[in-house]
Amino acid sequence: QVQLVESGGGLVQAGGSLRLSCAASGHTTSSYAMGWFRQAPGKEREFVGYIRWTNGITNYAESVKGRFTISRDNAKSTVYLQMNSLKPEDTAIYYCAACTFYSGVYSLRSLEPYDAWGQGTQVTVSS
Repeated sequence: QVQLVESGGGLVQAGGSLRLSCAASGHTTSSYAMGWFRQAPGKEREFVGYIRWTNGITNYAESVKGRFTISRDNAKSTVYLQMNSLKPEDTAIYYCAACTFYSGVYSLRSLEPYDAWGQGTQVTVSS
């Protein structure tokens, strides 16, 4: 079983940057992909982006494309979310999630393939 711990959230002014980290422990070598999601108050959890562990292929939501970058450090079993040009609408709790086995039934842009979640870290962007 994979355990995930996020860190790096905080308060930043619009236009600023933050880097979130997601440290994985447990059976990380069997994970297929790692995803980032976010949830703003009163809204549903939404897809931000994902990275596949083996080949590093990434995919992003349109709302963050060109501003956010996901990377991984296999040796540290850690995934990063670099967030630049932050906007007030990026304010949310950010969660990382692990897809340990991918059946292909659901898109990696949806919540369903992910079976391990971190506790979340708050990101607040002030205007």
